[in-house]
Amino acid sequence: MTTWQAEPLPMFQTPEWARVVGVFDLETTGVDVVNDRIVTAHVGVLDAGGHVIDARDWLADPGVEIPAGAAAIHGVTTERARAEGAAAPTVVAEVVEALRALFDAGIPVVAYNAPFDFSLLKHEALRHGIPPIDAPSPVIDPLVVDKTYDRYRRGKRTLTHVAAHYAVPLDAAHEACADAVAAGRLALALAERYAAWLPPTLDELHTRQIAWARAQAASLTEYFVTIGRLDAEAPPLDGAWPIR
Repeated sequence: MTTWQAEPLPMFQTPEWARVVGVFDLETTGVDVVNDRIVTAHVGVLDAGGHVIDARDWLADPGVEIPAGAAAIHGVTTERARAEGAAAPTVVAEVVEALRALFDAGIPVVAYNAPFDFSLLKHEALRHGIPPIDAPSPVIDPLVVDKTYDRYRRGKRTLTHVAAHYAVPLDAAHEACADAVAAGRLALALAERYAAWLPPTLDELHTRQIAWARAQAASLTEYFVTIGRLDAEAPPLDGAWPIR
């Protein structure tokens, strides 16, 4: 009887860009990227092992009331923001500066559902007369990457659910620091899981995500029309990435 011995699985090297990643997240007064405001923000840096090697947090006084629904999600009330928060223009300028420094250093910035955070930040910058980041790059969006490589997995694609799927801890969801760090660690987990298929360079990965996000929006539009959630004559979902 022949004894068969399993061949060892081929080992694929994690992409070079996964050695160090920036992370970015905002908590806000709502989900309207044009009119809502920043309440808290986090910009940090993780090493290849997911350890935090640099971090900065901000609490802003957005200058408007924080709706109760938003406060219930991220825990910051209007009263606390007014008492403890820095002026919104100062926070926006410092967040923009921190992100520019990462991009200028060639460090990719991870943002889960990147178009929300970068678009809202752009409109905040314009509101306060601060030169915006119009074309953030390179960006890594774990939401787009996960949908590409595990397209047919059932279930929600929120950060909480996707992090759990890849065994990435997220203990304080909807805090900017916790969400940003979890998204960064999720990006590193995806880099390891899909090392054989991911583009090896940041430029190529960024460019691919633009196309992937556009295709995902088109597919979701088609699905929503099919189930009657979207009228066939309505404008399609916006697939612009990483900023709208």
